[in-house]
Amino acid sequence: MLANYHTHTTRCNHAKGTEREYIEKAIKEGFTVLGFSDHVPQPFEEEFYSWIRMRMSELPDYTETLVKLREEYKNDIQILIGYEVEYSRKYFPQLLEEVRKYPLDYLIQGQHFAPNEVEGFYAGEATEDEDRLVSYVDTTIEGMETGLFTYLAHPDLIRYTGSDDIYCKHMKRIVEKSLELDIPLEVNMYGFSDGRHYPCDRFFRMATEMGAKIILGCDAHQPMLIRQPENTPGLSAFLAEYGIDTGDNFVTIKDPHAPWTPVK
Repeated sequence: MLANYHTHTTRCNHAKGTEREYIEKAIKEGFTVLGFSDHVPQPFEEEFYSWIRMRMSELPDYTETLVKLREEYKNDIQILIGYEVEYSRKYFPQLLEEVRKYPLDYLIQGQHFAPNEVEGFYAGEATEDEDRLVSYVDTTIEGMETGLFTYLAHPDLIRYTGSDDIYCKHMKRIVEKSLELDIPLEVNMYGFSDGRHYPCDRFFRMATEMGAKIILGCDAHQPMLIRQPENTPGLSAFLAEYGIDTGDNFVTIKDPHAPWTPVK
């Protein structure tokens, strides 16, 4: 594994360590590409405060810090500047306008809420509500259809506890869209490190049988989590179970500055 595109910073309020520490760990682990993709700030109304992402006012410091480190370490590792984006029809146009003002290499989509953080629900909470499952899938697919995301992070974050038939009926649409748009789906390594409900067997059984492209993402919230798959407990067995081989883990970067048509 030579590339990781899923790395956070302390600005999201739930990660630890300096950018330099993440970079030094990546070099030690043999990575040649390290992409930073902290949780993107959202243009929320002033009265709403999100504790899980940076503020819009932190965009200059985020990018300036990484630009300087990219130059400093240019002979040792390639540093990419990106964001993990929470797509929503309501906030995405203004969000994109703001982040495009600064150096930007790529975006990954990480859907935690549907239809958005203010008015919706957190998809990681256990639910048997099929309507919530549908909302998560619809929101995720709408984001994928912008064509701006390099890959879909933890596509299986939704914690639907109902029947396999209903789960696969709806989640299959995400896999189908990933194939149509050539968007890789992420096996999230942090899920193994933190004992989360994902990566999800029933999702990746379906995704691999359908021939989806798969990528690994450290989803590092602390420097020690920048590591090779064999050093992540449980991951090697999971990959072997579903015949997943991502090779060097490089991915084709989709242009985050490409034109797109907002959904009305």
